[in-house]
Amino acid sequence: MRKLRYGMVGGGPGSFIGDAHRKAINLDGYAELVAGCFSRSPEKCRQTGDELGIDRDRCYDSYEQMAKCEAQRPDGIDFVVVVTPNVSHYPVCKAFLEAGIHVACDKPLCLSIEQADALCKLADEKQLLFMVTYTYMGHVTAKHIRNYIAQGKLGKIRTIMAEYPQGWLAHEGDDGGKQGQWRCDPTQSGGVNCLGDLGTHVENAVAMMTGLKIKRVLAKMDVVVPGRVLDDNDMVLVEYVGGATGCYWTSQVAIGHDNELRIRIYGEKGSILWSQETCEKVTMIDADGTVTERHRGNGGIDAGAALYGRLPSGHTEGWLEAMGNLYGSFIRCVRAKTDGTFTADMIDYPTVHDGAEGIKFIHACLRSNATGNVWAEVQ
Repeated sequence: MRKLRYGMVGGGPGSFIGDAHRKAINLDGYAELVAGCFSRSPEKCRQTGDELGIDRDRCYDSYEQMAKCEAQRPDGIDFVVVVTPNVSHYPVCKAFLEAGIHVACDKPLCLSIEQADALCKLADEKQLLFMVTYTYMGHVTAKHIRNYIAQGKLGKIRTIMAEYPQGWLAHEGDDGGKQGQWRCDPTQSGGVNCLGDLGTHVENAVAMMTGLKIKRVLAKMDVVVPGRVLDDNDMVLVEYVGGATGCYWTSQVAIGHDNELRIRIYGEKGSILWSQETCEKVTMIDADGTVTERHRGNGGIDAGAALYGRLPSGHTEGWLEAMGNLYGSFIRCVRAKTDGTFTADMIDYPTVHDGAEGIKFIHACLRSNATGNVWAEVQ
């Protein structure tokens, strides 16, 4: 079974997320990096290509050139990984879809609802696979929660509390370096900072775990640190289709918090508590108050979720393994597309349609915040 070939757009010198994607893909060895447009600077692109062992003739000066040339090669890439700032997600993904190449893109999907709808339509029309890398949904315990709720074991969901606090942009005059500069720049991030970076993870995590669809939101998007122009602390009340309610908090100014995505789900038959910083366990509380901890690698984990485990219990799996699990599923689907064995039920990763839901959530929050923090329908 041959390794699939992939290319990358973005991920040049100083890129955290590009390097993380490459490492996650390498965990299983199902695909190899053979091409890239790693930077808008041809010199930096070639520098990264040399470091990664990429042939010079497959280090491209533009993503348009890369999409065209790779689509024409007999040994062209099977999929592309897009790890650029938000503003370029749409044109880059569009170019590769039009070239007939499967796409994996970092979140958020794009900037506008119109762009999201266009990418969904294009991927569907061309029958191409499109993954949006909401990393945390690759955790074994997150998949356990999803399957547990889908089986009706929590009963009707009543309310959800979810938060994602960080503290890395808490100080005036500290722009967070390369990773923070573009996130705080409206021309590159698309008019949102914290909500786009963290809030989309919260939206997707809740949606994937519970299956609930948001009906409307009431958002307060604050700019806390002097000198900023985009939100760095957000609070969102949520009403779901069917009547359940929720409250989301995301922050980049919460000193003492590193990367603390936490989800608490309360149903008529019990509760579920989960934190990605302690992702090896999930806490289940029954209707009578009995508290049970289920640990990855042990028999209490749903069998379908347990398939994604890589190590015995007690041998910690974390963020890279979660992203690797998403890529494992995506690459299996790409291979099945190639050999004609693909079926839709093989997909076990966030799709372009899930990414579009995140964009609709962002824009509903923006409308709510701009009109005096009133309820806004998710369109």
